[in-house]
Amino acid sequence: MNDQHVNAASPDLESRTGPEDHTDLRLWLRLLTCCNLLENDLRSRLRTEYQTTLPRFDLMAQLQRVPQGMKMSELSRHMMVTNGNITGITDQLEKEGMVERIKVATDRRSSIIKLTVKGKREFKKMAESHEAWIQNMLFSMPEKSKRTLFESLGELKLITQTKLAARH
Repeated sequence: MNDQHVNAASPDLESRTGPEDHTDLRLWLRLLTCCNLLENDLRSRLRTEYQTTLPRFDLMAQLQRVPQGMKMSELSRHMMVTNGNITGITDQLEKEGMVERIKVATDRRSSIIKLTVKGKREFKKMAESHEAWIQNMLFSMPEKSKRTLFESLGELKLITQTKLAARH
């Protein structure tokens, strides 16, 4: 697929660039556009099929990976959002019986957040759908292209992490 076709077919961040723009900018905007397209579809499906949001799904996914639960500060760090965001989402999920707060005996200000049985059951359904949606979105891409892209993005991730670490 040529760049002309991509730009004409979808008015997005990438379509603001042209062949005269440097490759790094065009690559960045293509990555961002792809991410936005995939994420917007996932957000829409979660809202439509499960009446939930991507941040709620993400919080539940973090808790699913750590059955003993996590403190709010850990959730905040893993999800890269503020404690306030985590508190709001946790409050909603707790009202719906999806998570529970367990006070930490050694620190009255802290709580461990865990999925409830209901939360685990509901998350399992959402996660299965989420995985199927992603597979469906990427189904048409040849396996070789997927592997190449995965490896290339791995290189980009390593380079970026190295540069960021050197700055701090």
